Amino acid sequence: MTAIQPPQSLSRQSDLRRPHEALSDFACALFCAAGMDVDKARCVADLLLLTDMMGRHTHGLAQCAPYLVELAHGRMTATGEPQSLRDTGSTVVWDGDYRPGLWLMQRALTLGFERLPDHGVFTFAMRRSHHIGCLAALAKQATDRGYYAMIASSGPHTKAVAPFGGKQGLFSPNPFAFAFPTSHAPVLVDTCASITTISMTRQKAAAGESFEHPWLLDNHGVPTRDPSVLERADERGSMMLLGGAESGHKGFGLALMVEALTQGLSGFGRRDAPTRWGASVYLQLIDPAAFAGADAALAQMDFLAEQCHANPPINPDQPVRLPGEQATRNIQAHRREGVPVSPETAKTLREWAQKLGVNAAVLG
Repeated sequence: MTAIQPPQSLSRQSDLRRPHEALSDFACALFCAAGMDVDKARCVADLLLLTDMMGRHTHGLAQCAPYLVELAHGRMTATGEPQSLRDTGSTVVWDGDYRPGLWLMQRALTLGFERLPDHGVFTFAMRRSHHIGCLAALAKQATDRGYYAMIASSGPHTKAVAPFGGKQGLFSPNPFAFAFPTSHAPVLVDTCASITTISMTRQKAAAGESFEHPWLLDNHGVPTRDPSVLERADERGSMMLLGGAESGHKGFGLALMVEALTQGLSGFGRRDAPTRWGASVYLQLIDPAAFAGADAALAQMDFLAEQCHANPPINPDQPVRLPGEQATRNIQAHRREGVPVSPETAKTLREWAQKLGVNAAVLG
């Protein structure tokens, strides 16, 4: 399973809006009815709603239905605890056994926050997690506490992105995030090693649309705008790395970095030839107080943010905006106005509510 499509921040007039607390309670009830432990259900629901509030609606409530499908087919483990494979204090390795990725990551973050005062840096790797959702929403937990965070995820079973110079899929899109606080808003970099995503490619193929640019390769390694090349069983193409045909070596380097951090450090990856979807994950938390000091770090990053904002824009109507600033504004707006839910997501969730015997009154 992959995320439905890349993060977007736009909502439509046809979207209904509801308080985030009510929507989170509803999502929690759905997961509980599907057999998930209450603490896991609550954590997953809250993080999905935070993701929606940040404006990444494709990774918010829209993920409920895919998660419920995974639970129904036994591909997401609904109960129990992760297995600790190694713990040195400052470094930890877990086997998640495909438990909810958002819950596993929240547990890892909490453990890291507890240990940072003693170690300054906390590094975590995990094998066999389920989908960990929007990386920026997870990284925000660290910046809210004044810490830096780096998160990376790879799917050892997924072979959709070709290495630079190759024509056959080898990597997953390999998303990664890096985040740090400023006085104004956290900087939340959340991207991946490929130009586009599997889900966006499938969405366009289903709609009979083409990409505006040649972001994929056909099975001969020729750049193409046709998303259906990823769906052809006999002549399957692949996705281009960040940088495309000219500079894809840069995306290749990023993909290799994510593979090394997630699979190398967790000890589980493509070499094991897994037959089911799952994520290998890397997390590092850094306390600036353990280096030149929290105040010094904040002063440097505030100055950098100010310099970015002061840079003359190409378009005067579109000044330079740092990643994460729009998410901060979205959270504030959605707290006041309610969280938008698309008609498509609402319809799917009503169907699941009826199937699981959950009250869907919050959706109207």
